[in-house]
Amino acid sequence: MSLTRRDFARNSAITGAGVALAGSVGALATAPQALASTDTGSEADAHGGVGYGPLIADPDGILALPAGFKYRVITYSGRTTLESGEITPSNHDGTATFDGPRGTTLLVNNHELKGPRANWTYPVPLTEGLVYDPAAAGGCTVVEVRPDGRVAEWVGIAGTSTNCAGGRTPWGTWLTCEENEDKAGSNGMTKDHGYVFEVDPSDRRANRDPKPLKFFGRYAHEAVVIDPKRGHAYLTEDAASPNGLLFRWTPPKGFEHGRGKLRTLADDAGVFEAFKCFDSGGQFVDDLSRATKTGTVYGVDWVTVPDRDAKTVAVRKQFTDGQVTRARKLEGMWWGDGGTYIVSSYARTESPVQHDGQVWFYDPKRRTLTLKVLLGVNPDPSVDGAFDGPDNITVSPYGGLVIAEDGEGVQHLFGATDSGKTYPIARNELNIGTEDAPEYSEFTGVTFSCDGRTLFANIQTPGIMLAITGPWKRQKRG
Repeated sequence: MSLTRRDFARNSAITGAGVALAGSVGALATAPQALASTDTGSEADAHGGVGYGPLIADPDGILALPAGFKYRVITYSGRTTLESGEITPSNHDGTATFDGPRGTTLLVNNHELKGPRANWTYPVPLTEGLVYDPAAAGGCTVVEVRPDGRVAEWVGIAGTSTNCAGGRTPWGTWLTCEENEDKAGSNGMTKDHGYVFEVDPSDRRANRDPKPLKFFGRYAHEAVVIDPKRGHAYLTEDAASPNGLLFRWTPPKGFEHGRGKLRTLADDAGVFEAFKCFDSGGQFVDDLSRATKTGTVYGVDWVTVPDRDAKTVAVRKQFTDGQVTRARKLEGMWWGDGGTYIVSSYARTESPVQHDGQVWFYDPKRRTLTLKVLLGVNPDPSVDGAFDGPDNITVSPYGGLVIAEDGEGVQHLFGATDSGKTYPIARNELNIGTEDAPEYSEFTGVTFSCDGRTLFANIQTPGIMLAITGPWKRQKRG
């Protein structure tokens, strides 16, 4: 059913432009100088104690953290090994945590490795029974962190390509997404790529004979979330020329989610749609970069995708101008507060308006999309303290959001409070110019342990999983 202009006007009045929903992140200042507001020391106290204070340089040259915090390396590509004795794969990306048996924590870790295996020093090992395409380098590993500190790691899926982000399901599995559109016979691949696969961290047998979930479409997937109440899946596309789309998948009538249930569905199961936005006056919005003020609210309608498997034409190219809304680099997503947070990492010449990051909130009940975070163009990415290029994102158990930076120059994990204050959590301090770190690398896979005590995050290059602990506290609005 389409969302009418009258419906949207009523919902807009309820939501209130610029008024944050309960538990959500409010408006961030758009001026570039506001990006460096790191509220440290006595200044932080004057601002209501936002954040944890200044970052302290790491003598080991990996991660700068506030006083009282510490980190531990969980896996390190080229240095740690799997249960099989093979090397931990490189290029860590999207990650989620799960409660494991006997007090353990399980993590599923994507490895964003594109193209043939020969292109990579440490591809995901081709574990028998877990391989989709033996030519492809990517996949996922499952990491088990035990109460005594010991770590074990094994392959969850192999032979996939460019496993970027994904999403944790309400039934305790991980959906890993291929940010890739290679077809069999191109770039050395023997099978089509650009799909979503399900990985069960607690049942190795469930991961055998990997099956692409083709009903989610074939395109440059980034992330996915599942609405635990309605059963819909929402998926982002990180693509350009033209810019990518936000998708919604509606399960078939009578379908009930659960472990292993997605594998039982036909390739064309359910309804697969792309989003179309319009403003409070009913005017079509062609690109999300048009929103230049936080608190902007759009109504959302959904348009059926003609050929979700993109047999001859890429999904995003199947629509003409005016049929769908686009956005540059639609990336991380996280379900929380009754809806999903959605990141548009930045917009440049591919977009009508430039910015250095947006975070939107989609409310499925009201079918509205509200701009919660807007980062102005960063004039000097080399200066520490300026945040740009949000990517992976998680809702914090201590209030607000924690965001992994994938911008230019210095890279951070940073937080955003409900009222829009930003503050640093960590800084990548790998020695730039070395074999391990030829340039600044993005943070990825930001996610809290199920008990909220540990923040896990990755440095993508060379591929390091880190566990951060310390005096976490409820963040004031500021």
